[in-house]
Amino acid sequence: MRALGIEQTVARIRAGRVTPTVRAADATQADAWARQIGAGGIHTFEFTATTPGWEDVLRHWSASEPDATVGLGTVTTAETAERAISAGAAFLVSPFAVPEARAVADRAGILFIEGGFSPNEIRAAAAHGVAKLFPANIGGIGYLKTLLSVLPGAQITATGGISLSEAGDWLAAGALAVSIGSDLFTQPDIAQASRTLLDSLRSSERTA
Repeated sequence: MRALGIEQTVARIRAGRVTPTVRAADATQADAWARQIGAGGIHTFEFTATTPGWEDVLRHWSASEPDATVGLGTVTTAETAERAISAGAAFLVSPFAVPEARAVADRAGILFIEGGFSPNEIRAAAAHGVAKLFPANIGGIGYLKTLLSVLPGAQITATGGISLSEAGDWLAAGALAVSIGSDLFTQPDIAQASRTLLDSLRSSERTA
């Protein structure tokens, strides 16, 4: 897959609205979950560096699934960043500031989404492009609104403890996108849950 520019990657994340975190027991499960959300219409997501075999599944999806925009989350070292970029990651996500990993992404022209929670951490991350509010459920939607009131125009994704039913509220509050993990991947029919979620978000946008 041809590498995306940072602005194009951000545009895809914004358009997708939901960027699931595929944190699986192994690469086989990660691949299966990715296929199920894809069948449900979600094509922007992240595997995680905590999943055994993540490199192989990331490389496969980056090379052979042109409709997907696939990143790697839980990037905490420069080495992991380098391996992810080599495997074709369209973007990298960290749970906290990792300057050495950001430097690797910057050199490669790859979007790096840095996690933070305090106003200063979010300000610093957003100054580079996109910040990740993590863990989002601790502060809640009101906290995101407060952050955006003092950081107008900041691009902030929300991750951590977000349920399917809350996704639309986070987006309405100003999140660039939301990342959902366990509440999606514990559904009995992941593809149908993905379709239902996207339908709900579209309906909310039409009535907003």
